[in-house]
Amino acid sequence: MKMRPEQEGAVHSYKQISLAALAIGVTVLATAVTGKERVLVYATFDVPGAIRTSPQGINSKGDIVGGFVDSAGQQHGFLLSDGVFTKIDYPGAEYTDARGLNSRGEIVGAYRMPGEPSPSLSRHGYLRTRHGEFLPADFPGHINTIPQRITSRGLILGCRHDTDFMETMRGVTLNARDSSEFTEIDAFASMHNGATPDGSLIVGLYMEMDTGRRRGYLLYGDTFIPFDVPGSTGTQAWDVNPRGAVVGDYQDASRRDHGFLWDHLQFTSVDYPAATATRARGINSHGDIVGYYADAAGRTHGFVANRMRDDGEDR
Repeated sequence: MKMRPEQEGAVHSYKQISLAALAIGVTVLATAVTGKERVLVYATFDVPGAIRTSPQGINSKGDIVGGFVDSAGQQHGFLLSDGVFTKIDYPGAEYTDARGLNSRGEIVGAYRMPGEPSPSLSRHGYLRTRHGEFLPADFPGHINTIPQRITSRGLILGCRHDTDFMETMRGVTLNARDSSEFTEIDAFASMHNGATPDGSLIVGLYMEMDTGRRRGYLLYGDTFIPFDVPGSTGTQAWDVNPRGAVVGDYQDASRRDHGFLWDHLQFTSVDYPAATATRARGINSHGDIVGYYADAAGRTHGFVANRMRDDGEDR
């Protein structure tokens, strides 16, 4: 699928091939292997007063966005920058989340207005400028849009859907400042979740119709490449950094959720220590990973992880 703004409203088909058949594509994801064993070092955090904290994205400056639930059970977005939390609420909305941000401080996410039908399905997209102004970010011709990521060039990635998250859900790109610039793919129940800065590689998730299995994908132009974490029963790709390192989550045979990092042609599990479930959601140009985990009591907390070599040298 090539993203061509001039092809207004185009639904792009793609050619699907396996990873094994695309050695040249896979090597795009890799840089020279250093031979150094790397481990992940974790730090945890919570939005003050929150009963659930769910980070979703991190930019090159280390700013983090996500969602949290307050003591009254209300969902809000948040921005964590220089150690300061800022609450994000779309004007008049009863639900707001924040999912991605770029190096310019632009944030994308979704909101729901009071009284809308099917609360679990109703989502509308927004772009919050670095000055705090909200702009709509909705895919034309469909009821709901969930923006997931925004690049430094202003390309927004996510999904559109109508009254379900399956039959009508498709991965999309759009531009909140130019309503004529939008594309979608025809992969069933798909969602674009991240892209390299130039948009040449997009990662996401979709449902394989024949097996009912959730799979991750890489999208190079019009070449669609499904992939799975080895041994998993389901895989979802949520972000990719400029070097092509991919993060996401997967389920093992016992249906336990783990995060993953795919870099240097190797998969590494991302598991917060002693967590009952871990989900990796974002990665920046430095390789810092954000996500959330559940503790033994079932409470959700945020984490940041980075890689440290076995000799103790960070990254």
